[in-house]
Amino acid sequence: MSERWARAILKAYRFAGAAAYPMVGGYVAWRASKGKEDRNRRRERYGVPSRERPEGPLIWFHAASVGETIAVVPLIEAILAYGINVVLTTGTVTSAQVAEERLGNRIIHQYVPLDLKPAVSRFLDHWHPDLAIIAESEIWPMTILELGSRRVPQILVNGRLSDRSFKSWKKRANIAEALFENMAHVVAQSDVDGERFRALGARPVTVSGNLKVDTAPPPVDERALHMVQRQIGRRKTWAAVSTHDGEEVMAAEVHAMLRNRHRDLLTIIVPRHPDRAATLMTELTAMGLKVAQRSTGDRIMPDTDILLGDTIGEMGLYLRLTEIAFVGRSMTSQGGQNPLEPAMLDTAILAGRNVQNFRDTYQRLIDRGGAKIVRDRDMLAGAVNFLLGNEIARHDMMAAGALTVEEMRGALARTLKSLEPFIHPLIVQSRLRGAGGR
Repeated sequence: MSERWARAILKAYRFAGAAAYPMVGGYVAWRASKGKEDRNRRRERYGVPSRERPEGPLIWFHAASVGETIAVVPLIEAILAYGINVVLTTGTVTSAQVAEERLGNRIIHQYVPLDLKPAVSRFLDHWHPDLAIIAESEIWPMTILELGSRRVPQILVNGRLSDRSFKSWKKRANIAEALFENMAHVVAQSDVDGERFRALGARPVTVSGNLKVDTAPPPVDERALHMVQRQIGRRKTWAAVSTHDGEEVMAAEVHAMLRNRHRDLLTIIVPRHPDRAATLMTELTAMGLKVAQRSTGDRIMPDTDILLGDTIGEMGLYLRLTEIAFVGRSMTSQGGQNPLEPAMLDTAILAGRNVQNFRDTYQRLIDRGGAKIVRDRDMLAGAVNFLLGNEIARHDMMAAGALTVEEMRGALARTLKSLEPFIHPLIVQSRLRGAGGR
């Protein structure tokens, strides 16, 4: 990148604010995660390490939040098997917990430094990564420039560009090109994403598919699952998961519309942000509904209307309690949430029309018959009612969703192939180091 473009990017970033740039992670992610941080590790945000750097080759992985962290776990495990060290940065306490649960002490976890020169420089001075791998859609101008100046290869994996982000970047095409030319490789989720990255100046770009397809289904505590299943008994259930503001009340209204036809109906509502539980309890009880709150250990009684799934890390539990799931951020919000986990767990999937961020996945599910798009609350109620009353149709959707997932697998192998030129020299270093130590 020329010095002129570097100055232009930094000037725009400093004075327009990070929010002016789509996909820019550092400052925006920090602001969004305030209140979700580990106070004892706040210094890591300023690049101050809390661990020593291990000897030998090291790859820096970054995954912003829970979804991205889960997506890169199999990729990290494959790289660890080569004997290469990994430092993984994330932006929230929840994603740090996921990293701990799934990778343990096999990796070093740090909170991602702010996208400010002192913080990024301090981080890189300590860790000296041989390669930087960023998941999905986070582009930080200062971090990119610092890595570029140190000649550290940067690779975007599982890359995606939403309609909104692509439109915003196109308005700043020169800046986009100046940033993306620093990327050694972009591995995109879909053909559409790949074309968008190429249009913005990224070279080379390959398409892998979605890494999330190659992850394991969300885990479950079998003991907790059996306990909740005993409380539910033979009642009919459906779930509204990963919901955003307005979708919880909509789900409750659907419950009220259907309970006369299905008198034993239990509706499971799992908000995307469990910290909204107190507000949701007030809203739902004001509707005359009896709510069991999972986080407080409320027992599900025969007359319980709603199970409020306000816990972290239990999506595997909630999805195993039902065969029908509405996936949120698709009716009252924009972009949608990932439908792959419900599909993996044999669930008939419903969603609103605003699923742009997962367009390719939804299109595959719809084409196969594993998902259905609903227009509004009444259409959702009709779809839930139909599936509750038609076991064959419901099971056909469940099977189609599971088959779609199987057909989509392979992203991990394709991503590793794209990374091979960058990883192979580190494998050689690791093996030579191991041989020298014997």
